[in-house]
Amino acid sequence: MARAFADDLRCRILLAYERGGVSERELAERFGVSRDYVKKIRKQQVQNGQKERVPQSRYGPVSRVTAAVEQQVRAEIRRQPDLTLWELQLGLQNRLGVSLSKSLVWLCLQRWGLRRKKNRSTRKSRIRKKPASNGKRGGNK
Repeated sequence: MARAFADDLRCRILLAYERGGVSERELAERFGVSRDYVKKIRKQQVQNGQKERVPQSRYGPVSRVTAAVEQQVRAEIRRQPDLTLWELQLGLQNRLGVSLSKSLVWLCLQRWGLRRKKNRSTRKSRIRKKPASNGKRGGNK
């Protein structure tokens, strides 16, 4: 994909045009750009009144996961590391009014490198598990 021309080149072209006595074609040849580019930046200057590039609009919706949301999640996990995704989701909705899906909460946790430590509510069983039967059914021969 082609890169945009620098703003200083754009400003020099527009200043030369404002001084007058030069056509768009001559400006394009002098600065090594196309005539259509000169026409385009001249049209944008007339519309906006500025010589610099117009900021590009962002594609897609703005993310609801802001720095405040990240800070809130980190504080929640620091305070209580065994929260479930559902509890984190409810906490964000109640405290910040931000509704995120559980999968998005999980993706954010992974991106930030946060792990959730689960506490066992019961002790480990003292009874050992039986070994696998190797696919054979029990019975006498």
